[in-house]
Amino acid sequence: MNQVTPKHAISRSAMRARLWRGAFICGPGLLVMLADTDAGNVVAAAQSGAQWGYRLLPLLFALIPLLFMVQELTVRLGIYTQKGHAELIRERFGVTWAYLSVVGLIIATVGTLVTEFTAVAGVGELYGLSKFVTLPIAAVALMGIVMTGSYRRVERIAVMIGLCELAFVIVAWRSHPDPTVLMRDLADMRWTSHDFLFLVAALIGAVFNPWMIFYQQSAVVEKKLEPRDYALSRWETGAGAALTQCLTACVLIAAAAALGRHTTTLSLTSVGDISAALTPCLGIAAGRLIFSVGVLGAAIVAAVVSSLAMAWGVGEVLGLRRSLEFKPRQVRWFYITYIACVAGSAVLVGCVRNLVWLNLGAQVVNALMLPFVFGSLLALAVSALPENRRLRGTAFWLLLFGATATALLGLYGGLSPVI
Repeated sequence: MNQVTPKHAISRSAMRARLWRGAFICGPGLLVMLADTDAGNVVAAAQSGAQWGYRLLPLLFALIPLLFMVQELTVRLGIYTQKGHAELIRERFGVTWAYLSVVGLIIATVGTLVTEFTAVAGVGELYGLSKFVTLPIAAVALMGIVMTGSYRRVERIAVMIGLCELAFVIVAWRSHPDPTVLMRDLADMRWTSHDFLFLVAALIGAVFNPWMIFYQQSAVVEKKLEPRDYALSRWETGAGAALTQCLTACVLIAAAAALGRHTTTLSLTSVGDISAALTPCLGIAAGRLIFSVGVLGAAIVAAVVSSLAMAWGVGEVLGLRRSLEFKPRQVRWFYITYIACVAGSAVLVGCVRNLVWLNLGAQVVNALMLPFVFGSLLALAVSALPENRRLRGTAFWLLLFGATATALLGLYGGLSPVI
């Protein structure tokens, strides 16, 4: 006699299956956003708060919708084409545009890696460790994380490390921001100042890193996400966009509260300087530890994500195998590219002195590349997707307007010191 399975048992089984599927789907959106709150973002936010108080805080929140719309398109393109960003550019627009996109990706990735290693060096110096000790350790650790031979394992490790960035919330909370000063600053914007506009460009470039687009689209393809996963992936990306901007805002708030009144004498030349200025509100030892945990988490995740994005992008353009599921001997070029990028950036940082302005410069370079980055993404959104998934109507015009305005503001701000 056949046994009838109780309905509640079927329901529990279906629920467990949905939960497992949801856990599998989540990762690319959250990880890329945690990587976006990288050391460069921390430095740009701290410098903004130190020099201009709370004046740039609205910009961070105003960028959330555009950040979501841009990264949501990468999810849509990855799911419905099953191709990476560079691969789609080559297929739709030709080899020349594909190579140009990868050159921009390489520039952005090297700038990011240099930024992350400067953060590692700065944190090490807080504890009396030479950068010639901390940089090799960080480089080896990054190589070890990626060479585990499993994308899902890399993703899980990176997300856990990235959650250390929640330490910035504690720093902001304990800095006791003054609402009166906040309102006064928001009523006194300085759009005519070249220094103010330069930091606007730095914050925009810190939020919109070119490698974010390449990474999330390739990660969606790597995980083989399907159309049924699209809705949850969108929610994950939206939550991540809000989280990364809130974490950046926490750094700016803490810097404005602790440093804003010292703008005439303040000199920030390293992550150590920022930590020393921000952490007294927590106590020297505890503050240093909390800030260091947040910065290291941000730096490691961003280094992993950006370097993987570059290796994936190069592989897509050259038509080479590029999955983390292959063993190193099967995709030697992939791991050689990754190792060379990480090691080269670590060596470069060993020769640099003023790390804060190096970081800000790297973010401004990102901002200057935004017209090409946004343009290629929008072109793919209207040509590469299936007819019923293409960007059109109000959504298209909103994204076009937001992307154009942001790119022009970043361009103008980045060039303002020489205009």
